[in-house]
Amino acid sequence: MRQTRKRTEPQLNPNPITHTRGAHVLGTGVGATVGGITGAIVADAVMGTVAGPIGTVAGAAVGAVAGGLTGKITAENVNPTDEEKYCRENHSTRPYALNKSYDDYGPAYRYGRESYGRHKGKRFDDVEKDLERDWEGAKGKSRLKWHHAKHAVRDAWDRLAATHEKP
Repeated sequence: MRQTRKRTEPQLNPNPITHTRGAHVLGTGVGATVGGITGAIVADAVMGTVAGPIGTVAGAAVGAVAGGLTGKITAENVNPTDEEKYCRENHSTRPYALNKSYDDYGPAYRYGRESYGRHKGKRFDDVEKDLERDWEGAKGKSRLKWHHAKHAVRDAWDRLAATHEKP
């Protein structure tokens, strides 16, 4: 008797309410939060006391909408499940792996993907100092120091840049 394998569909990120494709709740939420804060700061700095608190609230609202849309678009362009699978499957072939497990490098790959999304349009070399500074807070359970982790961070960054940026 021949068994048939159940074919699985790729992750469609279904909306939890409408069940339609393309809900990127995390990307949209992070984008809206960052955009809202930025909008409030910019509105306050530009309009200052002229617009008062109402101007700051309006700036926050506009920033939240713009940031939410940006976060959703970024999340749609990067499938973290596929990227993690790629890193997990190819980790042992990377020259920097140093016989350490994927468990140590996994957070570095994730940090590279997330950082690329936050700094889109910038070169890794231009933001490396900021990434190094923030690594300790981002590394989770990884035991890697920055001088080892940065190679995996850059590897994930470069993979996304090659995929999403035009030459």
